[in-house]
Amino acid sequence: MASMVVGSASPWLRSRIIPEVAHPIFRQSSSSSLHYRPRNNRAFSLFRRRLSFSISASSVNSSLPPPTPEKKKKRVVDDLGQVRVRFAPSPTGNLHVGGARTALFNYLFARSKGGKFVLRIEDTDLERSTRESEEALLHDLSWLGLHWDEGPGVGGDYGPYRQSERNVLYKQYAEKLLKSGHVYRCFCSNEELEKMKEIAKLKQLPPVYIGKWADASYEEVEVELAKGTPYTYRFRVPKEGSLQIDDLIRGEVSWNLNTLGDFVIMRSNGQPVYNFCVTVDDATMSISHVIRAEEHLPNTLRQALIYKALGFQMPCFAHVSLILAPDRSKLSKRHGATSVGQFREMGYLPQAMVNYLALLGWGDGTENEFFTLEQLVEKFSIDRVNKSGAIFDSTKLRWMNGQHLRSLPSEELTKLIGEHWKSTGILTESEGLFIEEVVQLLKDGIDLIPDSDKALSNLLSYPLYATLASPEGKPVLQDGLPEVAASLLATYDSGELLGALEEGHAGWQKWVKSFGKSLKRKGKSLFMPLRVLLTGKLHGPDMGPSVLLLHKAGSSNVVAAQAGFVTLDDRFKMLREIKWESFNSDQTVLESAAAVSN
Repeated sequence: MASMVVGSASPWLRSRIIPEVAHPIFRQSSSSSLHYRPRNNRAFSLFRRRLSFSISASSVNSSLPPPTPEKKKKRVVDDLGQVRVRFAPSPTGNLHVGGARTALFNYLFARSKGGKFVLRIEDTDLERSTRESEEALLHDLSWLGLHWDEGPGVGGDYGPYRQSERNVLYKQYAEKLLKSGHVYRCFCSNEELEKMKEIAKLKQLPPVYIGKWADASYEEVEVELAKGTPYTYRFRVPKEGSLQIDDLIRGEVSWNLNTLGDFVIMRSNGQPVYNFCVTVDDATMSISHVIRAEEHLPNTLRQALIYKALGFQMPCFAHVSLILAPDRSKLSKRHGATSVGQFREMGYLPQAMVNYLALLGWGDGTENEFFTLEQLVEKFSIDRVNKSGAIFDSTKLRWMNGQHLRSLPSEELTKLIGEHWKSTGILTESEGLFIEEVVQLLKDGIDLIPDSDKALSNLLSYPLYATLASPEGKPVLQDGLPEVAASLLATYDSGELLGALEEGHAGWQKWVKSFGKSLKRKGKSLFMPLRVLLTGKLHGPDMGPSVLLLHKAGSSNVVAAQAGFVTLDDRFKMLREIKWESFNSDQTVLESAAAVSN
């Protein structure tokens, strides 16, 4: 038995080899172990002798004692030199919230470690990939604030950053594997492959490749090449043994190699297969950590075999749990909005989306749920990412958006909502004192920017008849409302009320106090009838600022004609025309009044 240091990359790797025979292509990472028994192959003289060996590797530092289990994960993260992570979407559709969270975790990990966040476009699916989808992906990531250090539009030392532009590289490495014997040409037809699958299914076995081309002679291969028979490149998988990785989120994960079978890395049309592209790209771009969705976990076995066959150092892997719907199924379109673009169009803020996505499977260990992107970078740690599925709660996302919206500087909030009101045709202007004051009045009831339409329309409306006809309005009606209305009309006609409104908040408070004293009313018995008579509603934002804003809106042209605004003058005209005696206990009369109001 021998002990040796494999490879020159930091950190050093101490490997145990049994027996003292190992092929130099195996350069071990700090997070994997491989038990490999190569098959006897006429076309692969390197493996003509049937050898059996085992390699197990762990990260060590020559100046430190072996790591304890609790320190192992941290050392795997910290001791590999510069952190380089990548987000590698396929431009075949919109950016799903699951993909956005994966991008976010990669971004946070890179920034928290002073590393690089790389964006790579995996567009080898030529039929489904479009440049429009790619542009939408880039736009969504930029909108979220996840700016990449290398990738499309930015460049970098490891480009090109689109897989469709890297075919020459893939072919070079495929030829290298063919030459070393790790890959062979497979001339099986589709019919033959389907027959193998059927036989495996009948025998209740994994659908592994059992064709003859793994052990074909040089002469047999040359005959098919001369005939021009189409062929794929298949990777030669050991028949025995297992592979294990130490996933930074899921812990130890292992596979038996006999469940895999020889797999294709290059199609007959010359196009590389996903797992081969990803491995070559991650290795040649010096990616140190692969943080991706757990649905990619099965791909890790194929990729690990390719890493080792090419002599590349494996990165650390971290597989993030799926995002689930409330029914604990995989989140999909049937559950509503699922793409970043949809949420942006619905009025969500990027900072709220980032905050919420970060909390899907991660937390800082406190009760705090409100984070800016900068705070997330400071707090983020991969060992606090949960391996169980996270439930996507749209109600909580809406609440969180409201928190972020109301935390914006007042100038920014006013600008956002003012521009929205003008664009929807409710107001004729997007800025000014009226808009500043009405935003401050209504903001507590606004979680999404489009909510502001309903909030403002509600303020401008005057559903008096509907309120009086409602069961909730009956107690107010029976509490001397006609008498209060008569006194209110008198103070309006005298100009006393309008004069008070011209003086602003102080004038309003002085008038209310005087008006209540004249009626010998205070508290709820004063304010409830006043609210109903002046706003037409039983509930709403603070009555004083509401009435002051209604007065300002009526004396300016800021409200568009089509907004359904009922001015104070028009409200008092309606009060003057009400036949109070018709509002009795007869429900038919009340329903009729409600119909008129509607």
